[in-house]
Amino acid sequence: MDPSEELRRSPYRPRPRIFAAIERWLPFWEPQLVVAVAIALQFALSTEVTVGPTWLFPALEGALLIGLIIASPHPNVRHSRLRRHVAIAMIGLVSVVNIISLVMLSHRLLRGGKENGHALIVSGIVLWCTNVLLFGLWYFEVDRGGPLARARDERNLPDFLFVQMMQPEHAPEDWRPQLVDYLYLSFTNATAFSPTDTMPLTPIAKWMMSGQALASLVTVGLVVARAVNILS
Repeated sequence: MDPSEELRRSPYRPRPRIFAAIERWLPFWEPQLVVAVAIALQFALSTEVTVGPTWLFPALEGALLIGLIIASPHPNVRHSRLRRHVAIAMIGLVSVVNIISLVMLSHRLLRGGKENGHALIVSGIVLWCTNVLLFGLWYFEVDRGGPLARARDERNLPDFLFVQMMQPEHAPEDWRPQLVDYLYLSFTNATAFSPTDTMPLTPIAKWMMSGQALASLVTVGLVVARAVNILS
């Protein structure tokens, strides 16, 4: 059975007809929508924390995303390794751009002063939100080899241990984590700076969650410090 069809028919995830129609033509619309939002958020960044024109990298990333959206429904592309590698490369590109902006923001905020302070604070909030979206996508793509591998049960050892795995009596039969579960994991890790209800099991999961917590801590710490400096 087609893994995407298996996901649509899963008993724990009833899908409205409109979603089924969308998934038929756009099988990976949910992660692609998250990437599109992350790209769109870059337009809200201050020019002080962007490399080159504000539109440059979002335009390149958007062109890559559009190409991936157009190619994904093709039967030979939908489940190919090349499509997965291109998708991961696109997420990686957006992540690198976000890291560069975070470094530039940290440099600007550490310089102190009140010049353009409000714009930098807004940029910090935007980078934090983008950080949550991107790490949610990374968790989604890494856990058990990605969504298609999880649908096919190709890998038994999980990278993340969800509550539903430890207490299956509180979850529907054959429960599997969905994108929203990974976004929630990313959000809680970015706010608590540590695991909450989902535990990382593998080294890559632990490194990724540690990196996100560190980036979030730096962003929040510097933004709050700058806000206090401005208000004082």
